[in-house]
Amino acid sequence: MAGHSKFKNIMHRKGAQDKKRSAMFSKLSREITVAAKMGMPDPDMNPRLRLAVNAAKAQSMPKDNIQRAIDKASMAGGEDYEEVRYEGYGPGGVALIVEALTDNRNRTATNVRTAFSKNGGNLGSEGSVSHGFERLGLIEYPAGAGDEDKVLEAAIEAGAEDVESSAEGHAIWTAADALHEVAGTLEKTLGEAEGVKLAWKPTVTVAMDEAGAATLLKLVDTLDDDDDVQTVWGNYDIADEVMEKLG
Repeated sequence: MAGHSKFKNIMHRKGAQDKKRSAMFSKLSREITVAAKMGMPDPDMNPRLRLAVNAAKAQSMPKDNIQRAIDKASMAGGEDYEEVRYEGYGPGGVALIVEALTDNRNRTATNVRTAFSKNGGNLGSEGSVSHGFERLGLIEYPAGAGDEDKVLEAAIEAGAEDVESSAEGHAIWTAADALHEVAGTLEKTLGEAEGVKLAWKPTVTVAMDEAGAATLLKLVDTLDDDDDVQTVWGNYDIADEVMEKLG
């Protein structure tokens, strides 16, 4: 099992989303609705829906909003979202995977392509960068959930594959098909997780200098601001001192 990591830079920065709570709730609601439509509307009977509901609860989304999103799945004439994945390269050759839920493929593709081209990137075809990532389950806990040894022991007992701990918190990796089961076991030991999701974990990371990081983060933020974009994953690694300079 691994030790410390700069995983906080691998996915889109949480700080950007925290300032846009309503937009974040909209994205969480969309995922709940899609999950409920694809399976049973009961989180206990639908693993994807349970993950979506847990993610919403972790961001303090009101129960009424969660239930409304579940109910929306059974409404006649409601929006019909589909999952789309975009892959491309950002500044410095960084590989990026963009996951979206959209009711208009043309609109989303145009927006994503524009974001890449205006911020030093190039949109590629599906599969152009995903070969450099592993599809895994990711369970995130804050540092207050326990020290490194406690979390590591709990993760091993729950059947997790890897743990990365830092001052910011703990990232627990699982096989994709074991995410629901491992998360449920960990909840009994460590409490409710901050995040439970399927993730793209890079096999190799790219270190970014200040200039490249500034352009890259602008690209990531532009993508993240799009209503259709759910998550942005990348294989970049930005050192703490670089992040501090960028503010």
